[in-house]
Amino acid sequence: MKSKTTDRIATGIFILIAAIIITVLLGLLSYIFMNGFKHISLDFLTSPSSNIRSGGGIRDQLFNSFYILFITMLITIPMGIGGGVYMAEYAKPGKLTDLIRSCIEVLASLPSIVIGMFGLLMFVNVTGWGYTILGGALALTVFNLPVMVRVSEDALRSVPRDLKEASLALGVTHWHTIKTVLIPAAFSSILTGAILASGRVFGEAAALLFTSGLSTPRLDYANWNPFSDQSPLNIFRPAETLAVHIWSVNTQGLIPDVDVVSSGSAAVLVLSVLIFNLSARFIGSLINKKITATK
Repeated sequence: MKSKTTDRIATGIFILIAAIIITVLLGLLSYIFMNGFKHISLDFLTSPSSNIRSGGGIRDQLFNSFYILFITMLITIPMGIGGGVYMAEYAKPGKLTDLIRSCIEVLASLPSIVIGMFGLLMFVNVTGWGYTILGGALALTVFNLPVMVRVSEDALRSVPRDLKEASLALGVTHWHTIKTVLIPAAFSSILTGAILASGRVFGEAAALLFTSGLSTPRLDYANWNPFSDQSPLNIFRPAETLAVHIWSVNTQGLIPDVDVVSSGSAAVLVLSVLIFNLSARFIGSLINKKITATK
């Protein structure tokens, strides 16, 4: 009787905790969407921002966010998968492996503002680039790489060992087994982790304040020459992202419609992060179903 009472109390506590978490999340999302959705329009999404006049949009900031995200993941995914492969398949138990794992854990736990200061030192001052898209992407790579390494390592370790042993028993080399057996089998988990990491990067602001800057030059979207100063593809130009823009207009904004711009931008940002997370779950489940169907 006592154990049943204890079980009911524990179950009730866990249900209460889950209810509190869901309530806080729904309350936060409801507040953001109710205040922001009414300000979102095609003109808001496709108009450039303004520092002094009302009616500005978030066109450049939205493009900058996706462009920096693309460059970041272009660097992060190969390095993260490579690090995960090494930790899962090549690293032998010992002091060196323990040191590498400790470094990954420490790097993953660093505050983003610290990584932003490191990026300011290395990718802005030492290189002499100034505030650039590339500097921001490299700072976010430092911020995101440990997550990608751990996701890749866990995904590879979750692959049944029978697949690896069967491949090696056929005389296939270790690297070829990793390339043709382990990585394809772990692909759904790696892809899901990459999409979730993308959402984490997309909403980052602190690291980009010190690396990609608080301004965006006047962009000519008809000019796709990456070496032109006014080209949106130029990786050596400053680029204010959507998350940084929200911070900027709320702390330094002089425009009359600060509340409109910040509320609409926040709704777009949260909606984008939600899409990343939901896409990760959908794509992961879809790939798992296909893999199960082919077995």
